[in-house]
Amino acid sequence: MNMPKGFQFSAVEAAIKKPGRKDLALIWSEVPATAAAVFTTNAVKAAPVVLSQERIVGGRCQALVVNSGNANACTGAQGMADARETTRILAQELGIAEELIQVCSTGVIGQPLPMERLTAALPPLAAGRGSATLDDLAGAIMTTDTFPKTAMRQGAGYAIAGIAKGAGMIMPNMATMLSFVMTDAAVEPAFLAACFRGAVERSFNAVTVDGDTSTNDTCLIMANGAAGTPAIAAGTPQAAEFTRLLEEVLLDLAKLIVKDGEGATKFVEIRVSGAVSDADAKRAALAVANSCLVKTAFYGQDANWGRIFAAVGYSGAQVNPDRLALWFDDVQMAKDGVFAGGDAEERGSAVLRGKEFCVSVDLGVGTGSATVFTCDLSHDYVSINADYRT
Repeated sequence: MNMPKGFQFSAVEAAIKKPGRKDLALIWSEVPATAAAVFTTNAVKAAPVVLSQERIVGGRCQALVVNSGNANACTGAQGMADARETTRILAQELGIAEELIQVCSTGVIGQPLPMERLTAALPPLAAGRGSATLDDLAGAIMTTDTFPKTAMRQGAGYAIAGIAKGAGMIMPNMATMLSFVMTDAAVEPAFLAACFRGAVERSFNAVTVDGDTSTNDTCLIMANGAAGTPAIAAGTPQAAEFTRLLEEVLLDLAKLIVKDGEGATKFVEIRVSGAVSDADAKRAALAVANSCLVKTAFYGQDANWGRIFAAVGYSGAQVNPDRLALWFDDVQMAKDGVFAGGDAEERGSAVLRGKEFCVSVDLGVGTGSATVFTCDLSHDYVSINADYRT
C-alpha cells in the first residue's frame, strides 16, 4: 500500500522525560496543506492545544511538531511562551511562517518543558525530514503505549495514512489523545472539516478505556493534493469513497487504542439497540463501557449481566425494565428484564474467557442504536497509573 505523496517525517531524541528513546517528531508537507482538527473539550487545555486552536482557524498547515514525555499543560504563561518558541525556531529551520505550524505535546501534566533540550533538538529534527517512517513517527509520540499505532487506506489515485497514541486517560469528547492523518488527495476545505468531524464522532468518540478526557486531546488531518487528483467536494462521486476510507482509518486507530488500554486483557464491543434515539443509545453504551464494576467483571470473566443492566439504568437513557435484553456474543443472558435461564451462565462465562467479545443490550423502547469500544480493568491499570510519574 502506497504512502501519501508529498509528506516527509522526522523523529529524534530530545530526552524530554528521560534519555534513550526518540520523543520529538515532525510531519512535514512539501506544500501548505488544507487542514482541519478537533480538540479536547476539557476546560483545562494544554498550551499547545490553545495555540493550535488559534492557528487551525486559517485552515492551512504545513508542519506539525509533537513531543512526548511532557504535556505542557497547567504550565501557565510560560507554557504558552514555550509552545510559541518551539514553533518560532522550527519555522526558521523550515523556512515557513509560524502560523503554518501546529504543535502538540503529550505526557506528564504540570511540569514545564525542558526547553534547553527541546530547542537543541529542533534543528536536527528539521534537517532530518524524510529520514523517518510512519512507524518511527508513531513510536516517537508514545507514552504508556506498548506499540505504535498506524493505519492506511488506498483510494482512487490517492492514499490516506494515520497514526495515533493513547492507552490511558481515554474517553475522548472530541478525538483521541493524539492522532494525525495525512492524505495526498485534494479536498475542499469545508468538506474536509465536516467529513473529518463526522469520522471522529464515529470512531474516536466511540471509544473509552477509563472515562478520563485528556487536557491535550488533538486530532488533525492534512490534505496536500500531491496526488494530482481532482478536488473532492461534498456531493461529488468521490466524496462517499473518501468519507468511507477516512472513517476506516480512524476506526482502525481508535480500536488499536482500546486494545492497548493500560493493563487491558479484553477488547469489548458494546452495542446498544432499541433506544429512543441514537444519542440515548450512546449514552447507555458509554455508561456500560465506563462502569468499573462492569469492567472488572470482564477482567474476572464473570458473566455478571446484572451490573450491565444497572449501568444502563443509571445512564440517563430511557429504558423499559420489563423489555430489557442482553447477549454476550450470541449467548442470550437476559430477556424481558430477567435472567434467560438454562445454561446461559456457563455459556456466557465461556464467551468472557475470550480476548475479544461483544455485549449487546436492547433497551426495548425504540429504534435508536450505537456502538462503543472498551476494555477490561485489571490490576495492571492501577500499577501503571500509580507509578506514572516515577
